[in-house]
Amino acid sequence: MGFYRDVLGLPLLVESGGSAVFDGGPVRLLLLTSAGDAHDGSGAMVSFDVEEIEGAYERLTASGVAFESGPHLLARMADHELWTAAFRDPDGNRLALLCRKP
Repeated sequence: MGFYRDVLGLPLLVESGGSAVFDGGPVRLLLLTSAGDAHDGSGAMVSFDVEEIEGAYERLTASGVAFESGPHLLARMADHELWTAAFRDPDGNRLALLCRKP
């Protein structure tokens, strides 16, 4: 995680339970370091900010996206909660929806 924070200079938004979320401008980068993580091991995941995660999840599911996990709480922040839902693109790259809830 230090590479993304210290070398690339991406602001760390949250670190919790073997994962970290970095601010990449219009996208978020979710790093997974825990082999027991629901996202199938360690690595990087690009996440897309959405206003309302349940609706985005339903729309993408209706379009044929097979999610690895439905919307769930990722971390509690001081003024909001971070929710996520993970899926893969057709090439197997890991992606996720990310939503801030008050």
